[in-house]
Amino acid sequence: MSVLLLLISALILIYVGIGGTTAAVVMSIATLIGVFQDEWHIASVLFGGLFLALALILVIPSELRLDKFSRPLLGWVRSRLPKLSSTEEEALKSGSVDWDGELFSGKPEWSKLLDSRPAHLTSEEQAFLDGPVEKLCAMLDDWKITHEHYDLPEKAWKFIRENGFFGLVIPKEDGGMGFSNTAHSEIVMKISTRSVSAAVTVMVPNSLGPGELLMHYGTDEQKKHYLPRLAGGEEIPCFALTSPIAGSDAGAIPDKGIVCKGQWNGKEVLGLKVTWNKRYITLAPVATLIGLAIKVYDPESLLGENADIGVTCVLVPRDTEGVHAGARHLPMNTVFMNGPTWGTEVFIPMDQVIGGQEMLGKGWTMLLECLSIGRSISLPALGTGAGKVASLATGSYAYTREQFGRSISQFEGVQEALEPIAGYTYMMDAARLLTSGMLDRGVRPAVPSALLKYRNTDLMRIVINHAMDVVAGRGVITGPRNFMARAYNAVPIGITVEGANILTRSLMVFGQGAIRCHPFIVEEIAAAGMEDEDQAAKKFDGIFYRHLAHTTRNALRALVLGLTGGLLESVPAQGNIKSSYRQLARFSAAFALMTDVTLLSVGGGLKAKQRLSGRMADCLVQLYYASAVIKQWHEEGYPDDQLPVVEWCLQTCLRDLQDSMREAIINFPVPALRWPLRLLVFPLGATGLNGPDDKLGTRVAASIVKDTPLRQRISRGAYTTMDPEDSLGRVLNAYKLANETADMRSRLHEAIRNRDEDDLDGIALLMGHQRKELVDWACAEGVVKADECEKLEEALTALYDVIRVDAFDEEGLKALSRCAKGKRKVVERPAAE
Repeated sequence: MSVLLLLISALILIYVGIGGTTAAVVMSIATLIGVFQDEWHIASVLFGGLFLALALILVIPSELRLDKFSRPLLGWVRSRLPKLSSTEEEALKSGSVDWDGELFSGKPEWSKLLDSRPAHLTSEEQAFLDGPVEKLCAMLDDWKITHEHYDLPEKAWKFIRENGFFGLVIPKEDGGMGFSNTAHSEIVMKISTRSVSAAVTVMVPNSLGPGELLMHYGTDEQKKHYLPRLAGGEEIPCFALTSPIAGSDAGAIPDKGIVCKGQWNGKEVLGLKVTWNKRYITLAPVATLIGLAIKVYDPESLLGENADIGVTCVLVPRDTEGVHAGARHLPMNTVFMNGPTWGTEVFIPMDQVIGGQEMLGKGWTMLLECLSIGRSISLPALGTGAGKVASLATGSYAYTREQFGRSISQFEGVQEALEPIAGYTYMMDAARLLTSGMLDRGVRPAVPSALLKYRNTDLMRIVINHAMDVVAGRGVITGPRNFMARAYNAVPIGITVEGANILTRSLMVFGQGAIRCHPFIVEEIAAAGMEDEDQAAKKFDGIFYRHLAHTTRNALRALVLGLTGGLLESVPAQGNIKSSYRQLARFSAAFALMTDVTLLSVGGGLKAKQRLSGRMADCLVQLYYASAVIKQWHEEGYPDDQLPVVEWCLQTCLRDLQDSMREAIINFPVPALRWPLRLLVFPLGATGLNGPDDKLGTRVAASIVKDTPLRQRISRGAYTTMDPEDSLGRVLNAYKLANETADMRSRLHEAIRNRDEDDLDGIALLMGHQRKELVDWACAEGVVKADECEKLEEALTALYDVIRVDAFDEEGLKALSRCAKGKRKVVERPAAE
């Protein structure tokens, strides 16, 4: 009885989070009662002794606890905490924590998610989308852009410059549009559904570029001079970070600036002699203003005793003597301006350091802050746009394409591919909007930006691959009719740039998030790094026992919620998705427990355990995306028609979350901890979360096939056209006509099936391409009414036109070759590369 009393007391106290002296007193009383009742039963002594020891640690005088417990523990913790490089320390200081911190806490407060201000557009922003953005999309022909001109048309360049597309986020007082981050995301997404090349052209100056850096860090003079010129398109910017020998490891960039004196506009001034060799730089071939990330050195001590000043961001006008740019890379059949830039000992004054001389050495912090913004918007919007156009086009194609007298959308194999196209597109959109809403509230989401970039571009790949499977041969033939080829070609670009996905998943998402979002680790690292041992021990003493209680609580929560299916957890009632809330709460506790165990057992070796880090990153991704789906459904008022896709998303996230956590546990690098972790996280086994069943999958697949508000919601924000001469317009026009003539075509198919099998001529007619003859027969037989015949023929012609592909004769191929002549020249680079 005493053991049970002790156990219940301890579990309740830990589970509800009561700590400190209160917990110590209650556990002590329970221990003494139990011991006397059981006449010093050995189990009571052992179990009670453990709790009494813990209680005494909490209530003994702080000085005694410091000497006997905290100081030795501090030494042990120092040996376990990860060692951080200077760039990693800067990364931890940059950005801010929002919903990601709740997920790491182990007990997310759902009200913080549901009550947070959502992403939204002002009337002015919506008008820009409906006006200039729509007009820009209409003037883009992606086939001509990528296969004939290898560039945007001049009218598009002019339109972009004159209508403020390069100044979307620059404040109005500086000549820009002053739009929100959500508007920026929506604009990029819509353009990307028309042309990836045009979308990248617009998004780069508004994300990582001189404009963003100048807005946050520029001097008043720099802002006054450059921001209006950037906003008005007088200056075309680029920003160069990547070097041939330092791609993902930005801290190892070899590009340098030497502090010296030189001539600028006829005067001798203090400045930098800059040498750089960069590649993969978007807009570099046409940029008039080049931003650079370099390392600055002061060998002559012109600024002080520190010779190694550090990473710095500078601006170099393109017309400065010694600057080289203009050659182009061609990224995977997209033709946005991208290329190398280099220069040797190019002199610039200190005025060209972004933020002025006082910002020397602070470039890495500047870049991290801006990267978290750009990474949250640009590529996630691009991935979502690809999902939306795939949903529109592939759903339409599947409905209009017929085999064996039936729409292929009715085939289960096709539905199996349509299902993730619809579900993942909704999921990508929800995560995009959750994160842009954070940005609009002033959050700088360092961790969500990394996981969003990784996951949305990865889902883009999955969605486009499924779309290609559905359209099959229609999707693999190059030509102006192909509505999927350019998105398919662009997939590797999103996967690779702004931090390759392998790096982002295996090092950044969990590696930084485990420290950045943890409620105690940052403070413990700070205590461990203090030189004053007494102060370090005191600071550590005030943190560590709270951390211990936090870990214990999450271990208990994971166990109890795992045993009960989360039934003890209080969750919101809206939407009737309590089971999903409860499972997410359960896995949040398990994730927090796994985080603590990983940091304490693996410690500084985490960087080398990239499989573990990657699996933990996947757990966080699923927690975040499920939260985003809930938030999005909440903001739209819980419409019933969205419930199937919401349930599909939540069930998919929970299944994948369970699988990733299970893989992390069974492969945990400390074998002795595998069994205890499995017992705590999966006390009943890793079962029950099997993902969507076939019935739900069929409903989700139908959501992009049937002409319903849900189909419109999933594709919301994509550019659409009904022009039958346009690659996308052709299939959307056919879809419209197919819906309008569904009853006529059903009657026609029924009549065909009932024809006399001996009528060989009639059968040959019906199996051929003579649509007019077929319609004439249907009219003559009374299958369709006289006033329906013209509409039916128009629909059948459009349906046939959808399945046609492009073919080039010899002269046509020669014409394409002539268009490309001279534009694929391989430019020799300096020996430095």
